[in-house]
Amino acid sequence: MNTQPVVLIVDDNPGNIQVLAEALRSDYRIKVAGGGQMALDIIAKQGPPDLILLDVMMPQPDGYEVCRRLKQDSACKNVPVIFVTARSDTQDEALGLRLGAVDYIVKPFRLPIVLARVRNHIALKLKADLLEMHALLDGLTNIHNRRRFDESFASEWKRALRGSTPLSLIMLDIDYFKPYNDNYGHGAGDDCLRKVAATLAAAAERPGDLVARYGGEEFVVLLPETDEEGAARIAEHLRSQVEALQLPHGHSAAAAWLTVSAGVSCIVPQPDSQPDCQPATLLEQTDSMLYRCKQSGRNRVCRWSRRVSQDPEAEGSREGRPAPTFT
Repeated sequence: MNTQPVVLIVDDNPGNIQVLAEALRSDYRIKVAGGGQMALDIIAKQGPPDLILLDVMMPQPDGYEVCRRLKQDSACKNVPVIFVTARSDTQDEALGLRLGAVDYIVKPFRLPIVLARVRNHIALKLKADLLEMHALLDGLTNIHNRRRFDESFASEWKRALRGSTPLSLIMLDIDYFKPYNDNYGHGAGDDCLRKVAATLAAAAERPGDLVARYGGEEFVVLLPETDEEGAARIAEHLRSQVEALQLPHGHSAAAAWLTVSAGVSCIVPQPDSQPDCQPATLLEQTDSMLYRCKQSGRNRVCRWSRRVSQDPEAEGSREGRPAPTFT
């Protein structure tokens, strides 16, 4: 796997592209675009690069407009843009910097200066990415944290809305975790959280699925493009994987070892959605199913259905053994 930073060169002059590409190729992966729209299309299909060298004077959209659009896109707003242009007026440079560019180089450029500035801004970008990554990880379990979940939930909801695809959510709670902490100690409780988190993260096999610590002993799994049946199967797999650890828990009424309960819900977002088809609805429905699991014996999976009985005793026993998935 090539881990070199990616630099996108955008210029309608092939000669400029060739000179810059040859100078940068030994240290970076190079992508090129002969115009503003081509650059936007490349980014939309292949993802944002680590830095963009952007000409200003191109057929519409010109460099300023490309920069403006990138900075309005949440996926691209932190990508450093360096304008490389023949426009040397102070007002042009000020406009470029106001639009969010990190630097402004006037043609004819000197390659040593371009290389130095690219190197400096790439280094800053990689440091910022590292800090952002740590800010989105839970310090104890080293999986995604609540902030990362909230950001992903918002973006995946929008994506599901555009494509009319299902979005599913699983909420998992460690059964009788307070007695575990009280009797085995907080150090053992922390070890338990780390083991459960690692097990959940390893069991979520698809790259697009996100496992996060929601708070305390509660975890969430976000499942894009997954219907209710698929989400229920994944939830049962996660539950069984935690149970298979067989971490002793002599103070649980659900089993002789550590277990989890899981609530599942699924929604297909609609453009003109009703109050009962909002992001908060998915969270509330999933939390409701998790509560139902706790009321009906724990160590099981409950999934949302409008046909679910209001009587939790109707769906399972309190024997502490895995019950069938509820519908």
